Amino acid sequence: MKTLVQISFLSALGSLLGGCYVKHSKPYYVYAPDMHYSVALKAQEEGATRSPVEGTVPRDFRPYSYVSIDEAKANLNPLPRSKETLLTGKGLYNTYCIVCHGQYGEGDGNVVAMKDWPRPLYPRPPSLQSDKVRDYKDGQIFHVISMGQNLMPSYAEKLNEEERWAVVHYVRALYRAKHPNAEDLKKAEGYVEENL
Repeated sequence: MKTLVQISFLSALGSLLGGCYVKHSKPYYVYAPDMHYSVALKAQEEGATRSPVEGTVPRDFRPYSYVSIDEAKANLNPLPRSKETLLTGKGLYNTYCIVCHGQYGEGDGNVVAMKDWPRPLYPRPPSLQSDKVRDYKDGQIFHVISMGQNLMPSYAEKLNEEERWAVVHYVRALYRAKHPNAEDLKKAEGYVEENL
């Protein structure tokens, strides 16, 4: 019994001493040298990000093949003009477009109409109420949103394809609200008479 206690004491002492840290100038054996001697890279440093494998595309990616605004004329709006689409377009317009183009598309957004500054931060964008924009096909407006124009950047990274088409519908609704045709006026008069 005495020898059993001595053996267990010596084994416990041996494991405790074996776990003690002894400083070596160079370890005898490194099990995973890539983890032990890792190369630290800072974010955005050259070599820190990997390039995607050649030929790969992001999930749900649809290539946009139109190069110029004139080629985009043939591109038709695939979304139906509905209340849901217009509300989606309005929300996105109020999030991304209103700062430059203004609430009604007049080009008088907060960024260009700052009264506190001696001059505006950016030049005034073209009015979405102009005849030029009215004559644009839906595909041309979609092209400007997708690719950008002049100082306007591309919004393809911020808005997916359906969201951009919804904004096109809302831009059309803004123009039609400011320039109603005779049919729109009859509907408005009927609506007012019904709700009085």
